[in-house]
Amino acid sequence: MQERYLPPRLTAAASAALRTAFDQADAERSRLSGELGLATTKLAAALDDKKALGSELAASRAAVERLQDDLASVIGSLPPDPRNGVVQVRAARFAATGGMLAYDVVLTREQATGKPLSGLMQLVVTGESARRNETSVALKPIPLSIGKHEVVRGSLPLPEGFRPQQTTIQILDRAAGKVLGMRMMMVR
Repeated sequence: MQERYLPPRLTAAASAALRTAFDQADAERSRLSGELGLATTKLAAALDDKKALGSELAASRAAVERLQDDLASVIGSLPPDPRNGVVQVRAARFAATGGMLAYDVVLTREQATGKPLSGLMQLVVTGESARRNETSVALKPIPLSIGKHEVVRGSLPLPEGFRPQQTTIQILDRAAGKVLGMRMMMVR
């Protein structure tokens, strides 16, 4: 009856091969189960990191928004540019140290639309040359993109032995182009 209705019996070699295949499959299942547990742990850690980074990002965005509002308030309280050009030079600070002219310039546009205004900032520095002659030096133009307001910082090299006294800030639409704003400031 067993030979008639049940599957045929395996030979000893086939039984050994089946047992070896089962052991290999069981070992592979155990290995994959371990890897799954490790991947699950890593995923949980990554999700926790993502949640923490999301909270940090939200806090950073809130801080940036608050600082932007503070900056807009401070810029709004600066005295207006007396020339009232398309671009207003609201404030500037210059310092000459080590043959370099460090600058901080605050620019605004009252009628700013959504698109930033591209232009150049040209600094023309008046002072004493190494030979004690009063002279003016035009420094390398600085490319700008001005929205509602822009704070431009940096430093430019001065000629050797040059002692600056005053700087004329010119905002131009392009090199040697139309003047959009201008102001003279003293160098500290």
